[in-house]
Amino acid sequence: MPSPTEEPPGFELPLLLFAGFRALIDDLHAELARRGHPDARPMHGFAMQAIGPAGATASEIGRRLGVSKQAAGKTVDRLAGLGYVERADDPHDARRKLIRLTPYGLDMLHQSAEIFDRLRAGWVERLGAERVASLESSLRTVVPAAGFPVDVPGWFG
Repeated sequence: MPSPTEEPPGFELPLLLFAGFRALIDDLHAELARRGHPDARPMHGFAMQAIGPAGATASEIGRRLGVSKQAAGKTVDRLAGLGYVERADDPHDARRKLIRLTPYGLDMLHQSAEIFDRLRAGWVERLGAERVASLESSLRTVVPAAGFPVDVPGWFG
């Protein structure tokens, strides 16, 4: 760790950001397991966000995640096996199958949102409201305004 007058090495920033992300995600999944979602994994959350409230085809999910249609299909198969999604006929195109979130999948997303609020409150308790607000504001300044990408799985691949 650098002294207060030394600049930290540049590689430390992405590692700290990732470690903070990982700590939040690990805490989220531990709590989800206690709340009835023991098989939920980080990839599942990204995939369910890619599916969205209106549903999506496997091709759309693959594009949104930045992975192949086949990789998206495997993820959908896993989510369907866990009861988080279902396949349905697309009302606009009988040749396509639409992947939709089930009530169990919607519950996981709802529970995740509640847990993230609690985890953020824990950071506020440890760091103070001003520091957390400053951190969030600073990140909004440097993160592209295009929204929150769900293509992390493909990006890491």
